[in-house]
This record gives sequence, structure tokens and C-alpha cells, in this order.
Amino acid sequence: MSENKRILVVDDDAPIRNSLEKILKRDGYNVFTAAGGESALKLVRQQPVHLILTDLKMPRMDGLQLLKAAKILSPEIEVIVMTAFGDVDSAVKAMREGAYHFIRKPLKRAEIRLTITRALEKQNLAIEVQSFRERMESDRHLSNIIGKSPVMRQLIAKVQQVAASSASVLITGESGTGKEIFANAIHSLSPRANQPMIKVNCGALPDALLESELFGYEKGAFTDAKSTKAGRFELADTGTLFLDEIGEMPKPLQVKLLRVLQDGKFERLGGTKTLSVDVRLIAATNKNLIAEVESGNFRDDLFYRLNVITLELPPLRSRIDDIPLLVNRFLKKYSEKDKKPIQNISRQALETLEGYHWPGNVRELENAIEQAVVLTQSDGIENSDLPMSVRGSGKDSDSTFAKKSIVIPLGTTMEVAEKRLISETLKMTGGDKELTAKLLDISSRTIYRKLGNDSDDQCELPDSTSETSHDY
Repeated sequence: MSENKRILVVDDDAPIRNSLEKILKRDGYNVFTAAGGESALKLVRQQPVHLILTDLKMPRMDGLQLLKAAKILSPEIEVIVMTAFGDVDSAVKAMREGAYHFIRKPLKRAEIRLTITRALEKQNLAIEVQSFRERMESDRHLSNIIGKSPVMRQLIAKVQQVAASSASVLITGESGTGKEIFANAIHSLSPRANQPMIKVNCGALPDALLESELFGYEKGAFTDAKSTKAGRFELADTGTLFLDEIGEMPKPLQVKLLRVLQDGKFERLGGTKTLSVDVRLIAATNKNLIAEVESGNFRDDLFYRLNVITLELPPLRSRIDDIPLLVNRFLKKYSEKDKKPIQNISRQALETLEGYHWPGNVRELENAIEQAVVLTQSDGIENSDLPMSVRGSGKDSDSTFAKKSIVIPLGTTMEVAEKRLISETLKMTGGDKELTAKLLDISSRTIYRKLGNDSDDQCELPDSTSETSHDY
């Protein structure tokens, strides 16, 4: 309890102050002393203090005034007041103002130690409760990011780390990987969470309209500008602006965007007044911006301004192990929406989903599950309920590997032969299960099952709401 705890003893009586310092130091506390309230407050401003043990009656600034000021500077600080026998009313008043307790003089060593221990225990409990609430709040904001694969765990940790800053974030990845969902999580976990998050799809608007949407316009700026309109940057002031498909932004507009990112200033279309905003920018693209810079389609200075922090979202085909979690979430979502009690998905159907290459990524998987829920005539999803485009797909063999032969003696059981084939292919690929699955035209989950004797016909899907998983 005493380890690293910093206690400030405040008393204008030097012998009492020195005696308390010796007692508390012997108990392992880091002890500081002050002869009055003003010097005590100076120490509180300079360094963290966990508990103040202060006399109530002192000249210039008494213990009650010190209590109020210390609580303003550090609300979590605990304060214990020392008072003479005849001044209990003042001590009770101090407790109403936030003091943990009071101790009567003459002081008793055992009472001091016990009161301090209990005050610090209360403080530790409050810290633990606050930490728990923060974790719960963080999990709530991350609840739409599903995945327990290593790459997803790293991304989730990075989101939690970068959310607290105001740095620009560039989210890259193929279409359908969940870039907007990650942007939402960053904003929700940031200090700007209570401020607006404004979204603009740069690829969905014509060039001229995109400029007016971002920066607004003055009345009369163009034919249809019948009144002044604030742009998205103004609307996002003190909050977050999410620019989706940033790679589609025309180069002339990139110059204006760069200026806002550099100094937070711009003018409305047709205006002369310079406006200032405080906006955190999150941008997303499915393009390779480095290649776009090299080809001259994207400004290099804007790219480096955007690329302060990058989140590169993986395609679904590179995180096959997350498919059961995603399937479980989408089954719950659409079975509730369509009021159909879907209980499970067949092993064959799940293997089909795991074996598909998912060019549309998570968005395509969600659409496939929605269709299956609508079409199924039972309480489970069968292979025949999946879209034909998914059922008719298979992973092409990789021609980069030479065909290697293995000898399997006649009379070998099929189970042993399959395990031998998988093991030898794993050796050839250096243990790469995804590549092994691709070469053998099976799913990576089949590899785990064949090597682990898992032959259940129906799949028990992992719970996507468990503490080890987040949504895509």
C-alpha cells in the first residue's frame, strides 16, 4: 500500500510535523512537509500527491481552505484533517467539503496509520473503478471491429493508442475492409468524442461540388448560391473530419486542403474572409497513394501531411480465422432483423466461406450471410443457401511452387494420407498455412481440423461479443 504513495504533511507546529514525517517514512511512504497551506499548494502544483495530512487551524490559509484548493487542483487526492478536541464542528465541515476523515489531537500513532491506510484503499478502489469504466467504454467504442487474428489485435491496439492524439490518420485498405468503422472508433475514443464527426465521400461528388461542400460558399458565389453556406470543415470545428476515398480528390483541391492541414485556415468559395478551424482529419483510401504520387495524380506534400499515422487494413482473405466471428455477428444481426431463429451454419458452408477469396471483403461476406438468412428454409445455413458466386469459387493453385512428389504406400488409410499430404505441403511452404491451403485447394481451417481430428458436422461459432474479439 505504501509503495510509491506520496504523502504531504502540513502543520505550522514543527515538532508535530517532524514527528509525523518520521513515522510515515518508517512505514515506507514518500513524505513531504509544509509549514502552511500556501507552501503546501505549491508542492501539490509541482508534483503528484496522493494524500494530504493537514492541521485544521493554521495562519493565513487554514486546513479547510487548503482542502478546497487541493481538490480543485487534484480531485482524486485524499485529505485527512487534524483538529483539536474542541473543534469537531470544523472537522465535520471539512468532511462535507471532501475530506476523507479527521483525527483529534493529541495524535495516536495507531489511529494515524489506520486512517491513512483506509484513505489510500478508498483511493485505489476509485482508481480501479475508473479504469474499469474506461475499459468498458473503450470496448463499447470498439464493438464494431470484429477480429482476434494477430493483425487485427495489432490494429485495435494501435487505434486505442492513436485515438488520444490529434494527429492526422490515413486508413488504407481494399474496398469493404471497414475503413469507416475504424475512423468511427478513433473519433469515439478521442478527446473530441463529444464534438461532431463530419464525413465526406470525395469520390461521390463532382469536383466543383466537392470544393463547396468542404469549404462552404458565400451568397452569390455562383448561380445557385442564394445564401451563405458553411462547409464541412466549419461544421467539424473542434471535432473530426473523415474524408473517404481521399485518392479521388482532384489536384487543384488538394492544394487548398493542404493549407487547412498546415495552418487551419481557409476561405469559403467566393469569400475573402479567412476562417480558422480546429479539426482532426482522418482520411481513407483504397488506392496506393505512393503510386499515385509517383504517377503525378496526388501531391507528395499532401501525402506526407496525411500520412502521420497509417492504419493498413488487411483484406479478409488474409485473416481467414476471423471469418467464424464475422459470420456469427452477421447471423445474429440478420436473423433478428428478419425474425428467423438461425441456430448454426453447416461445416460445409463455413468451409466454403473460408475458401472463397472475397474480393469485396467483409462487406461482401455480410451480403452473403444476409442472402443466406433470407433464403434458408431451416434453422441453419447450408452450403446451398450461399450465393452461387461464393459456392462456385475455389482458390487457384500457386504456380510459383514446383510440383513435389511424395510416396504414400498402398493400404494407407485416407486419414493418414491426408495428414501426410498436408504435413509435407506445410514443410514446402515453410509452415505458411494460408499458402498451404491455397495449394491444396482447401481452407486453412480444414488444415487445423485434419491435423487436430476435429470432425464435427455443425460449427460452434465463436462469440463475437467475447472480450477477445472485436468487430471488423
